[in-house]
Amino acid sequence: MNLNRLLAMAGKEVIQIMRDARSIAIVIAMPLVMMLAFGYGVSFDTKHIPMYAYDMEGSQRSQDFLKRFQSSVYFRVVKIVGNYGELVKAIDSGKCQIGIVIPHDFSSRLYSGETVSIQAIFDGTDSNSANLGMSYSQAIVQSYARQIQMQWLQRQGYTNIQPAISVDSRTWFNESLESMSTIVPGVVALVMAVVGTFLTSLTIAREWERGTMEQLISTPVTPMEIMLGKLTPYIAIGLLDTCICAAVGVWWFGVPFRGHLWLFFLSSIMFLTVVLSMGYFFSVVAKAQLAASQISLIATFLPSFLLSGFIFPIDQMPPVVQVITYIVPARYYMEVLRNIFLKGASITLMWQNLLGLAILTFLLAFVATRAFKKRLD
Repeated sequence: MNLNRLLAMAGKEVIQIMRDARSIAIVIAMPLVMMLAFGYGVSFDTKHIPMYAYDMEGSQRSQDFLKRFQSSVYFRVVKIVGNYGELVKAIDSGKCQIGIVIPHDFSSRLYSGETVSIQAIFDGTDSNSANLGMSYSQAIVQSYARQIQMQWLQRQGYTNIQPAISVDSRTWFNESLESMSTIVPGVVALVMAVVGTFLTSLTIAREWERGTMEQLISTPVTPMEIMLGKLTPYIAIGLLDTCICAAVGVWWFGVPFRGHLWLFFLSSIMFLTVVLSMGYFFSVVAKAQLAASQISLIATFLPSFLLSGFIFPIDQMPPVVQVITYIVPARYYMEVLRNIFLKGASITLMWQNLLGLAILTFLLAFVATRAFKKRLD
């Protein structure tokens, strides 16, 4: 390998990038747009769930019970209806996702220490919101039930009553349980996968479409030097975009960064090598910029979005799909980023993900190098 030829090839690619306005626009605009779109558009936090209530009793006790829902950030009591039919109609029309029915003997049963059955109707068309709403409402009801039970026991003459079991909950790494803290590191991996593959998918295809491939083949530059020369500028561009995305996540969205910078850059370079090699391979195979760009988007965005753990937990996927995720580079990089951002983990705790990323790095770099042949066919 000749360093002068490699640098000359890299310089040639830099000139082509500077002359291509589309590449510059992609480099600058796409990461920021995707970060802001996913940062604000994707959220796993379900709050202010619209709720209707049918209070058959209408007493001060039942109103106090409903105020528990009104004071919660997870519910928004839209209306207290006057009959059951109106409640059902509101759920059918989509005006609310939860309906609460308080029975007519609510206060009397509570005062006598009997069990009261509260009917809760959930709109199951959105299963995620229904499950979360069910969990939130059960927590509110159980908290209210414990308070009423303590009051009833005190009326019976029991004093200094303490619950038999208490839970001292502590949340580590994401104390506020904001989904933004887990989404933003994943968005960084997603953006780098799409942008990196898309940019390099145009390199060799551009040479074919512009008719400069014959000149490139006639030079003494080896296939390895061509690949490294063309990918080196994009590694620098990718690292710049990675830093921009990380800065937006930390200073704009408030995601903590607790890890080491050198580990962040090391994993980023490995991941960029993987996605750039993929884009280079698609460019060699397709020989057309439009086809190569479409293949790169399909091959990187969908697997990175669906099979990396960004949206769906991998351990909840079917066993066959879990096996497939091992060939998705974003799976390893996304886990590394979340550990670096939120946990501040060391390399000893992430060596398995880094090893998987390293294996894919060498494998895809080898495949991309072997795919390019210096001949016209």
